[in-house]
Amino acid sequence: MRKMTFGKGKHLSRRKFIVGSAAAAGGGLALGMNVPFLGEAQAQNGAVATELNVWVAIRPDDTCIIRIARSEMGQGTLTGLAQLVAEELECDWSKVRTEGITPGRNLANKRAWGDMSTGGSRGIRTSQDYVRRGGAAARIMLLQAAADQWKVPVAEVTVSKGVIAHAASKRSIRYGKVAAAAAKLTPPDPKEIKLKDPKTWTIAGKGLKRLDTADKLNGSKVFAIDVKLPDMLNAAIKDCPVFGGKVVSFDGSKVAGLPGVKKVVKVGDSAVAVVADTWWHAKKALDALPVVWDEAGNGNVSNSSIAAQLKEGLTATTTNGDRKNGDALKAINEAAKKVEAVYSTPFLSHACMEVMNCTARVSADKAECWVPTQNLEASLAALSEVSGVPIGKCEVHRHDLGGGFGRRGGTQDYTRQATAIAKEFPGIPIKLIWSREEDQAHDFFRPISQCKLTAGLDAAGNLTGLHLRVSGQSINATLNPRGIVGGRDMRQLQGYYAEPGDAQLGYHVPNLLIEYVMRNTHVPVGPWRGVNTNQNGIYLECFIDEVAKAAGKDPLEFRRAMMKDYPKHLGVLNAAAEKGNWGKPLPAGVHRGIAQFMGYGSYSAATAEVSVSDKGVLKVHRMVLALDCGHAVNPSQIAAQVEGSVAYGLSAMLYGEMNVEKGRMTNLNFDTYELMRLAEFPKVETVIVPTHDFWGGVGEPTICVAAPAVMNAIFAATGKPVRNLPLKNVKLV
Repeated sequence: MRKMTFGKGKHLSRRKFIVGSAAAAGGGLALGMNVPFLGEAQAQNGAVATELNVWVAIRPDDTCIIRIARSEMGQGTLTGLAQLVAEELECDWSKVRTEGITPGRNLANKRAWGDMSTGGSRGIRTSQDYVRRGGAAARIMLLQAAADQWKVPVAEVTVSKGVIAHAASKRSIRYGKVAAAAAKLTPPDPKEIKLKDPKTWTIAGKGLKRLDTADKLNGSKVFAIDVKLPDMLNAAIKDCPVFGGKVVSFDGSKVAGLPGVKKVVKVGDSAVAVVADTWWHAKKALDALPVVWDEAGNGNVSNSSIAAQLKEGLTATTTNGDRKNGDALKAINEAAKKVEAVYSTPFLSHACMEVMNCTARVSADKAECWVPTQNLEASLAALSEVSGVPIGKCEVHRHDLGGGFGRRGGTQDYTRQATAIAKEFPGIPIKLIWSREEDQAHDFFRPISQCKLTAGLDAAGNLTGLHLRVSGQSINATLNPRGIVGGRDMRQLQGYYAEPGDAQLGYHVPNLLIEYVMRNTHVPVGPWRGVNTNQNGIYLECFIDEVAKAAGKDPLEFRRAMMKDYPKHLGVLNAAAEKGNWGKPLPAGVHRGIAQFMGYGSYSAATAEVSVSDKGVLKVHRMVLALDCGHAVNPSQIAAQVEGSVAYGLSAMLYGEMNVEKGRMTNLNFDTYELMRLAEFPKVETVIVPTHDFWGGVGEPTICVAAPAVMNAIFAATGKPVRNLPLKNVKLV
């Protein structure tokens, strides 16, 4: 239930390609480049679109084709980017169509479309400037072409919804009629273009309907898992159930005669796949295949051994990252009152509805794949490296994703596997689909961690010292070792930074010590929607409520007293409190909680109203979430993303955990890895607090306040803080 308001070339290694791509993304874009293109811009009913630049093509019937380089996985980036281009283009929104860019074409044209990765809530905020300039450049060229045709100064020409007008002579002409002439003009210098003030937007900034909905509703959408190609074979795969293990042996003769089976393939050192005519035949044969595994000494790892490892980190003498000011330990030792708590959060699966899959076809001089990916260029690099085909002869066919949440970014394990299998069948497309169990067992999980927090209060109940230590796994250790500099990994302290801009701590504490202790296990970890702001938001915001209670103060007022130097943090906190009726009477048995945090360049806050029955049954009645992302490109999509973050965050809070037994993951399907039901979902109200002075993310920020707001409401209801998740393992009364 939604209610929304506005508040105040040659063969390259994958590594070299991605490093080079990241460097190139910071450069300027060739807005005037004319790139021949197949797809939407190609002839339809004989109407060939004219390229104005790499972002815009226009057909004679005024249809405006807007190119999109980022991935769409339900978050609405496709529509938002199209709105930004269309806003500067001044076209008729009803005539806008979109067209996806492939990484092969981007590479062939010297990355004219820039960065193609989609993660960290960066899809719009890091590309908004150059796509807007692309739309503005096309508009300037179209107006100039009309002015030249009429032989009048371009300053006398105006445009509205794709119709150019000259008031003095009462002439007008549509974009489609001048596109060809405009394409011949020298494009303007993008650096000299003055973009519109967002406060004047008429297309961007509006809650327009998404452009990618119809085919999802009528069933015509082809996700990568739906791809069907001539002569295609299917593959099912099983990796060693214990991470770090290897295949010792397997007996392919035991399944060779089963229906449809073509071949049993060893994939890398740790996996075995069966290729058959259908996926079900491949899966049944794989289930029957005898495999001997080497568990690499990790077969005895369990939840308890990992918990002991993390607990040791809470008192270790060596740390792997810290932030400090003043002398927190001394201030706490000398405080009138001391508060201490230890929190913990488990491994979590991404649980995408569309399991990992990839269809690959490899021949001697060409390689291509059809894959759901958050990083098209990473998929291209993986395809080239594994196939051995030069990257200039590789292509990735893009598809919308059936869920991403960080899982389908830089890892590309499923792309590599499909490509390796396809090499065994030259020229034949091989569709690899993971089973749900394989998808759950071989994720890159949200890091497990524990956090010890200690606070000191003076006699007046003011916070004088805070010591926070996180002990847990490092994402960088798994996926980006270069991110660990001098043994320090500040990524795991996301949300506790002193620096403004991305994930700043929003409280002034006179004596502060925040530490990270790296304790890695054999379980691989990676970005999970909201990444480290999820756990860190829970740890700090729930502990703040504990400290406020010890001080005898209202949780909202206790926070406000520490936030005078953080106006944007305070702004969303006040907006959530006001809309959430903080301090006003509630029905009997209903209690409120509040939380605020920052992540992905945006400021978030939430209030929650809950009740807990005499039997300990939790009911979340209502949530109000406030978000300041600077500029609001599509308010309706922002509200949808906020609601999605509540569903994702509360699912994790209520049920989410991936347990480890005998070195392997358990909870391998939705019967044991539960998700929040619709009947459990609260009424969610979104308050957008646009300040129009920065570009923040949307998809991930509010997830970090959803769970702590509810947990603090539970604390208010029961008088007992919730310190360990998921709640299904906790007795609330």
